[in-house]
Amino acid sequence: MPGHSTPAPAGGPSGSDPYRAPGGPGQQAGPQHAESAPGPAAPGASWPGAADGTNPYRAPGRPVPSPFSWLRPSDPGPKAPATPRVLAAALVTGLLVSLLVNRGLGVNLLICGVAAAVGAGLAARSAGRRVRGWTLLWSALALALLAVPALSDAGWPTMLSTLCALGLASLALHGGRRWAGVLLALPGILWQLVPGLGWAAAAVRRISPAGRGRVAPVLKAVLVAGVLLAVFGSLFASADAAMADVLEALIPDLDLGEFPLRAVLFVLGTVVALGFAHIAAGPRRWDRTVVRPGRERGRLEWALPLVALNLMFGAFALIQAVVVLGGRDSIVRNTGMSRSEYARQGFWQLTAVTVLTLVVVGVAKRWAPRSTAADRRLVRILLGALCLLTLVVVASALGRMWFYVDASGLTRLRLWVLVVEVWLGVVFLLLITAGLVRSAAWLPRAVVLSGMLTAAVYGLMGPDAIIAEQNVARFERTQQIDLRNVRDLSLDAVPALDRLPKDYRTCALELMRTQAEEAVPWYATNLAATRARDILAERPPLDEVSAAGGACARAGLWDGYREGEGAERR
Repeated sequence: MPGHSTPAPAGGPSGSDPYRAPGGPGQQAGPQHAESAPGPAAPGASWPGAADGTNPYRAPGRPVPSPFSWLRPSDPGPKAPATPRVLAAALVTGLLVSLLVNRGLGVNLLICGVAAAVGAGLAARSAGRRVRGWTLLWSALALALLAVPALSDAGWPTMLSTLCALGLASLALHGGRRWAGVLLALPGILWQLVPGLGWAAAAVRRISPAGRGRVAPVLKAVLVAGVLLAVFGSLFASADAAMADVLEALIPDLDLGEFPLRAVLFVLGTVVALGFAHIAAGPRRWDRTVVRPGRERGRLEWALPLVALNLMFGAFALIQAVVVLGGRDSIVRNTGMSRSEYARQGFWQLTAVTVLTLVVVGVAKRWAPRSTAADRRLVRILLGALCLLTLVVVASALGRMWFYVDASGLTRLRLWVLVVEVWLGVVFLLLITAGLVRSAAWLPRAVVLSGMLTAAVYGLMGPDAIIAEQNVARFERTQQIDLRNVRDLSLDAVPALDRLPKDYRTCALELMRTQAEEAVPWYATNLAATRARDILAERPPLDEVSAAGGACARAGLWDGYREGEGAERR
């Protein structure tokens, strides 16, 4: 299993303790305790610090407790000041967010992300920072995640990819190799938003009168250009209909009623851009955060629970080999349950087992015996065996869900937990590999990389399109489909659902047709929505819903609702 290195506490040149609050070796008595504070030291006093009047009630050598002392080793060095170019890039980012991010998400998110990246790059350049390989990798993956809304119309993958992109951008600017450095850098942008504003305000105050004089001509030129474009653009639009359509598509629709929302978006975009630039100008070094290992346990105390757990996992693996490897028919023969019942009965429990095992491995590694080579060998053997047996649990969970999907169809939740289960399997493979090699310094970044790649693949592959394709393929094979699984999907599902027969197609596409008819500007649309609109315009679904139930009733949707009433849909 991966090794655990603990750096020595960072101290000053004189070897001072970085965790001690400044102001002396002990906590001074406050004014409210003036009566009980010790007076002048009597000759021959035996407690430490008596000669200089320090607090005698603190144990010798114990640092003064402080809730933020753990942050001090990671304190950044002097930050480079914000340049006018960085401030201008942040303002441009805020302006783009206010103009483009108000009617939905699409290519606009990628445009705003590139603008924020430019500002952070300018700040890093002014600070003299060098671009490293991992920085390029994290940045490229963040931009790939921001491209998900430009390709897919599904809401959940868009939200997931946006959050992952923000975390990767923060990690790219902070850097980090150890677990503390990587995990604390991911949400690092959150506590840089307010300091970023102060950093920008200080830069504005430092601008000399001569510098402000150079800004005024730029603002005047931008204002004159805007007036000229507005006047001549309106004339061209009134003179030519094609030109009017082009300008209407390119220029965002400005409504005074949306001014409060646009103002909030401008502030939000500017603050986030300044936060990223503030990190780039001098990041907090989270890798220096000291994480002390847990107290080393004795062999018996530590190994006995893991041996018992390994035996239980081994028994489960043996049972799976007997029951599952005998074929699908053996499930009914050996358990008395159908394939769907067998899958429903165990998948969620096995997923919980996988997650809990990951927690057990982390806790056991922290308190593992490590004094001798034999201790370390024992740790690798027991934890490695547990991780290896957990792969059997992962494979069993995936097999059960596959039976479930084959019998009942694919849904968003089922696809999501399948993806997460596959990623957990990859994590256990990485843990096993780390236990077999000499150094595991690569493990934290590899785990984060695997998770972010999973999120990117999940978003870029179009999950709603995969769900629709699986359900339609199942219908073509068995003539059975649960329309509840596909009616509320996004426009990504239209190409697959277009293959259904008349009534099924009409019922499945009824809600999507309404969604496709909404007017959306170019910057808030996506490739999947454009393709769906073309299909629905060429072959619009017939509106045959009547008092008798119409197409959905003829397709059996309402009967399915009555039969499944009260049942949990997973």
